[in-house]
Amino acid sequence: MAKKKITKEDISKLLNIHWNSVANKINGSSSFTVEEASQIRDAYFPEWKIEELFQKSADK
Repeated sequence: MAKKKITKEDISKLLNIHWNSVANKINGSSSFTVEEASQIRDAYFPEWKIEELFQKSADK
């Protein structure tokens, strides 16, 4: 996100949810739905496989 200058606010507008909800999902307090993950990938990271994009950092 930082490399592409994508903010939590950008993602919240895309998903039509509060930016705080996006922060919770990014931090692991809650999860992105498959549909949300797909929207984010399609809009901002089409070059990534969805499995790689949403892989937990401990798994990398």
